[in-house]
Formats: sequence, C-alpha cells, structure tokens
Amino acid sequence: MAGKTRVGIDVGGTFTDLVALDEQTGELTKIKVPTTPLAPEQGVINALRAFCEQAPQSKIVLVSHSSTIATNALLGQVHLELPRVALVTTAGFRDVLEIGRQNRSEVYNLFVRRPKPLVERADRIGVVERLDYKGNVLVPLDRASLDAAVEQIAKTDVRAVAVSFLHSYVNPAHEREVGQALRERLPGLDVTLSSDIDPEYREYERTSTTVVNALLRSLVTVYLDHLEREVRALGINAPLYVMQSNGGMSAIETVAKRPATLIESGPASGVIGAAYVGKELGIANVLSFDMGGTTAKAGTIFDGEPQVVGEFEAAGRTHSGRAVKGSGYPVRFPFIDLAEVSAGGGTIAWIDAGGALRVGPLSAGADPGPAAYGKGDQPTVTDANIVLGRLNPVALLGGKMPIDAGRSRRAVASLQPALPELDVDRIAAGIIALVDNEMAKVLRIVSIERGYDPRMFAMMAFGGGGPLHACALAEQLDVKRVIIPADPGLFSAFGLLAADIRGTAVRSILAVSTELDPKRVETIFREMEAEGREELRVQGVAREQMVFVREFDVRYHGQSFELAIHAGPIPDVVEAFHEKHERTYGYASRGDAVEIVAARLTSIGRVQKPTLPARAVSEGSPPPSGTRSVYFDGQGRVETPVYYRMRMLSGNTLSGPAVVEQYDSCTLLPPGWRLRVDAIGNLELSR
Repeated sequence: MAGKTRVGIDVGGTFTDLVALDEQTGELTKIKVPTTPLAPEQGVINALRAFCEQAPQSKIVLVSHSSTIATNALLGQVHLELPRVALVTTAGFRDVLEIGRQNRSEVYNLFVRRPKPLVERADRIGVVERLDYKGNVLVPLDRASLDAAVEQIAKTDVRAVAVSFLHSYVNPAHEREVGQALRERLPGLDVTLSSDIDPEYREYERTSTTVVNALLRSLVTVYLDHLEREVRALGINAPLYVMQSNGGMSAIETVAKRPATLIESGPASGVIGAAYVGKELGIANVLSFDMGGTTAKAGTIFDGEPQVVGEFEAAGRTHSGRAVKGSGYPVRFPFIDLAEVSAGGGTIAWIDAGGALRVGPLSAGADPGPAAYGKGDQPTVTDANIVLGRLNPVALLGGKMPIDAGRSRRAVASLQPALPELDVDRIAAGIIALVDNEMAKVLRIVSIERGYDPRMFAMMAFGGGGPLHACALAEQLDVKRVIIPADPGLFSAFGLLAADIRGTAVRSILAVSTELDPKRVETIFREMEAEGREELRVQGVAREQMVFVREFDVRYHGQSFELAIHAGPIPDVVEAFHEKHERTYGYASRGDAVEIVAARLTSIGRVQKPTLPARAVSEGSPPPSGTRSVYFDGQGRVETPVYYRMRMLSGNTLSGPAVVEQYDSCTLLPPGWRLRVDAIGNLELSR
C-alpha cells in the first residue's frame, strides 16, 4: 500500500526533473519533462501534473523545489524585469555601490567597465546620521533629512528600498527607525535593512547584499505566490520548500524574506545528494560532478561535509570555471562552493576565425536542443556522443524520445569543410576531448586549487551527461574510483529529498583571539540559537530534530579575508585555523595574532532521509541487451556490448569496453576500466 510521499523537483537547463519518495515502501517515482525557460514554474507544474496522474494528491506531504529565478533575473532574462529600487544610506556614502572595491575584472584592459550599479544614482539617497565602529552615535539621525528622503521616494515609482548605514552591524537603531518611518508613511513599499540581512562589517559587500535582496524580494514573492496557487489548484495541500544556496531547504514564506539566498539554488541540491550517498557508502571525500544540458558543475565534499563559501558574485562572469572577481554583484550569504563551466549536452561546437575547432560557451538549450532532437541543426556535445556510438542512436528516455542519428551526423559533418584532414568520427572525438578538458578544469578548481589532492577522493558523477564523461575526467585527475548513483539524470531532484532545513545567522565580533571575552561570545551564540530555534519552529521542525552548528570567521590580524572554523575553546580554534590556513594557502604564520571576525550559527532541522534499499544479489556479468559500434580514442571503432541498467543486480561486474543504458542517462566504461554494482545499486567504476 502506498504511503506518504515527498516530492523533489529540480529545474534544469533542458529538463525539469521530479523524484517522488514513498516513505513507507522506499519506492522512487521519476519523471522528466521539458523545461520552460521563460516560465520555469510551468515546468514544475507540468511535472507535478504528470505525477498526480499516477498517485493521489492527498498522499503528498512535502514538495521541495530548486529554482533559478533569482539568477535569471539578475542576468536579465526576458519577462523577469527587476523593479526600481532606492538605496537609503549615510549622507556622503551614496556612491559606495559605484566605487566598490579596487579589484578589476580585466587587469590589462584599460577600457574595462564595472558592472552597472543596480540602483540609479538619483535613487541613492543620503540621510544625515553617523555611528562609529563601536556603534556609538556621533551624529544623531536627522528627522528633516529623513523626511526629505521619504518625500523623494514617494514621488517615484520605486517599489523597494534598501537601507544600509555605516556601522549598523554593531548598532541597528538608526536603520530600524528609518525602516519604521518608510513602512508607516509609504504602506506597501518593500523595505530591506542591512542589519537584518547581513550584519557584518565591510560596507560595500553589506550594501550590495542588501540591494540584491531588495531587488529580488518582490520578483521572487510573485513567483512563489504563483507557484503556490498552481500547486494548490492541483489539489496538493502539502507545505512547499525551496532549496537555498547553502544546501538547505527553507519554507517559501521564510525564503521570500531573503530571496538572495536562492541565487545558486539549482546546483546546490546535487552536492547535497552526493554527500548523502557518499555517507551511505562510507566515503568521506567526494568530488561532485554534475553535467546537464547547458552547464557542468563541480563541488567538494570533505570529511563528509559539502564545502561552503561565505560570499558569491551574482551575475558575474566566469573564466575556465573560475568566478571573475569584480564582474558581478557581491552577495554575502553561505553558498555551496561550486565551479561551473558552460559545458553540457547542448553545448555547441563551432569553428573560430582561425579555423580551429571550439566548443561552447553557447548552448542549444531546451529549444531547439541538439540536432538529434529534430529541431536544431548545430552540432552539440550530445550529437558528437551519438555519432561516436556512445549514446543510443535510436531513442533516449527509455524509448520515449526518438533520436535522429542521421541529423546528428550531418550537423557534425558541417564542420568538416574547415577540418578537411579529419573524418566525422575524429571531429566528434575532438568535440568530446575539448569539452572534457573544460570540465576537468572545474574539478581541479574545487580540489587542487582549494588545497585538496583529487587522488584522495572518489568522484560521484551525475546529471544526464556526467556518467558518459566521468571515466575520461577521472583519468585526467588520476582519480581511481567513480560512483554513478542509481538515477544520475534525476540526481539533483533526489538531492532535494536528502536536504535538511537550514538557516544562518551572523554577528560581528572583530577581536584578537587573546582579547576575546568567552562570556560575550556565549551570549551572542545563545541569542542566535534562540532566533534559529524560532525560525525552525515556524517551519514545522520538532525541537528534537533541531541542531545548531557554531562557527567563527577567523583570519590573521591585518588580512582581508577569513576562513570558517568550528567554534570551541579559543586555543583550539586558533590551532584549527593555523592548520586550515596551511592546507589552503600552503603556509601558517603561527607567530602572528589571530583575529575572530564574526560568530556564525547554522540552524539545522533534520528531515527523514530517503532509504536506499538493497538490491537483489547476483554474481558474474549479466547478458548484454545487444552490441553497437563505439568509437574510443586510440582504438577507433570497437564492437561494444550494451547493457540495460535495470536488469543489472548487486554483485554484477563488467570489464570495459561497455555501455550501460538507463532511462535518464548512459554510462560509458572505456577499455581498462571495471564496473561493479554495489549493494544499493550504484555503479562503482575503477581502474
């Protein structure tokens, strides 16, 4: 008998994926529908509607969702126009958004342009007031100046206001007084205070975070309200949660107050799923690799924990997977540490002006998609894999999506006039080699460049394309073990079911470790815990399921940036900081003073995790479902056995070359690699 069901829905660049977990039987239902880029909520509703045709709505007890709406809005997507926003700040400091930092996104470009400020200068309003760095009032809040600011805003079509005063992270009194005045005199105006959103020092980053949050609030609120209405119209009365950038879920009512936490919502769920499966397998160190239709993303799980950073540049550019500093808008919230590159199944291959083969960054996306899908005619990574025989040349999605292999071959052959010395197979192999090199870079960024040796990690590959490219990438990084989870093409949606509810709070401290008052620190943490406990309670978390994690932001005195260290006795914190600094940067200055910059609390509401039931056991190799000609570098065409994954049992083994097909993905096992099906159905690849 079917029991209560939890549903996770991930919106990707090409497909919107749904995974539903029956809490009683552990059975998973999986659905893929095309993404609707201009109205992403419609793809979510389409997936839910398809599920409701198979199961009663009354059984659904939770719907969790990852969204790209915040990112898309900041990138300027059509139909997601940002509202007009005003900034109220300390008189004389209205240009902080324009001045920013001195870092340049292009060091040697004399004509480089900084990102356009999100608030027009005419809408940046100075109010007379001043606090010192300790929060003492130097200049009282001037009422006449405040009245003038309110009047100026009232005469415009401003829909939201960000308030960010000097040193309000220490003393928020002036900001709160201004916020109250704006709400009372301009009802309906959305007001965001920096002391509520980001109570930390560094004026530019705090103001930028507050402005981004103010810009997104009305837009995200409208999106979530519309989504909720559509879900309720389907007869689903379960609570709705959204994935945040920190890898935790939050109820839509809570996340609507801090929509800036959604900017990297989509990619986070895959890393959470990788951490969960890694824990179930007893693997502490995992490289998470997610290749979808438009992008490839990599993250690091070290000692069982996804690695998190405290700041992100929204709508910024990337170069070879690295975020280009100074190219976007700083947002200071916890983010899963990810590196991303425009390399997916829909990434387009082309010839540059010099006659060289290039791949990306443009993508065919969901529409028209790869040439094989029957609409487009440009060669993509998916088309190259079809030409090489690595993907099924007849149909995907278990036969539900017909494939035009001839169209793929013609698309790749269109590059041949510029590459007359290469046949179509070698051009397709070149496309794959180029995209593999790009994807290997992001894996190096989150491992080697973060101070981790990738040889000490297992790689977990998922997304529709991840299992197809995983072995080639593992060889480049000298990774010996690759895990392909049970449903790799739906794995980010599965990760939503494994994510806990999370909230974060931060308080500035700014004290040298030897001068820190432990009683003051304990008081700060207890205040944040009380706030976190209430936030979790209103989201339906029972007290016994609440967990609080304390951390410090720590640096050497005089440094500009910090490392996160678990809180504890101060001498232990200092030693842990030295060790992490040495692992991250290659050295530790144990004779230098250590400064505690901020106290940070993560509030966690534990949720029931999906069970990973054991599979039937067998030994030896299963019979193949057939064979086909597959191209391998250095060997050319090889007649290769093809296996259907759903027919494989725990204990089954294979030796490459082999192809393993399933509904949502395809795994390529090159010559020299071995495969074993583990007890819970994962494919473990090794060499």
